[in-house]
Amino acid sequence: MAVPDKVLSNADLEKMVDTSDEWIRTRTGMVERRIVEKETAASDIAFKAIQKLLKSTKIKTKDIDLIIVATISSDHLFPSTACVIQKKLKIHPIPAFDISAGCTGFIYAITIAKQFIENGIIKNALVVGVEILSKITNWTDRNTCVLFGDGAGAALITRAKKSETSEIIDTYLSADGKYGDLLYMPAGGSRIPASEESVKKNLHTLRMEGNKIFKAAVKAMGNAATTILERNGLTGEDLDWLVPHQANLRIIDATARRIKLDSQKVIVNIEKYGNTSSATIPIAFAEAVEEGRIKKGDLVLFDAFGAGFTWGSILFRY
Repeated sequence: MAVPDKVLSNADLEKMVDTSDEWIRTRTGMVERRIVEKETAASDIAFKAIQKLLKSTKIKTKDIDLIIVATISSDHLFPSTACVIQKKLKIHPIPAFDISAGCTGFIYAITIAKQFIENGIIKNALVVGVEILSKITNWTDRNTCVLFGDGAGAALITRAKKSETSEIIDTYLSADGKYGDLLYMPAGGSRIPASEESVKKNLHTLRMEGNKIFKAAVKAMGNAATTILERNGLTGEDLDWLVPHQANLRIIDATARRIKLDSQKVIVNIEKYGNTSSATIPIAFAEAVEEGRIKKGDLVLFDAFGAGFTWGSILFRY
């Protein structure tokens, strides 16, 4: 994982908009978040995470067969950030593409990589979740600007050897587009191309209806967790760890209660980084592994909810 050096605290936000540290902590669990410098793009912070990843594995860049990047804040509309990263890594021609699934993006990307590997097409996939949300945030909107941060996480999904115990046991994906207008960015696409008017109206920043999203997220993340556990004959008590999307501490707590999981088995770092969308799960997982909390052989559940609406989960043995 990689995050910018610049820290934006709740105290800093108090000076920018009508809010308070107590209000933010109580409603979200967030204390600070990381913000990139003006010249930094998604591929830049993703590249740092990838470099750290490659130093920790025997797999070399020449062994990578596929690059998938989950992001809603790509370097450009095109080419894909995956192709930009491919150039940075100096990798020979292979498939490389982005996916847009909001905060569930990393789970969607891993699921896609899993299919390529199981179908025998590739051996090693580089999967990245990266967001530079600070550049599409309205910093005058106190309801949204307190929530988001920047960061990236990267993972190698590889074909297992017979001697290995690590395994992606199951994945679950879903979406319902009828709720799309509760969390979206109005301009910048073919619906409302960039213009002087769209910029003046601040249409190139995200819009959300927090209360409605909160209720939907609690239900969807709970369903994603219970569905994947039940169809594999498991309960929350069988899990070693839950690594949920870090959007709101109350949503995380509700998800853990839904599957009757001890709070001590939930990975939470929302207080340090805020909501980094598709990057929250890989950042939280990488930190937990580095700290020695998650160990080889542990049974882990990823669970997320995002714009679209999308939601999903991954059950795996690390």
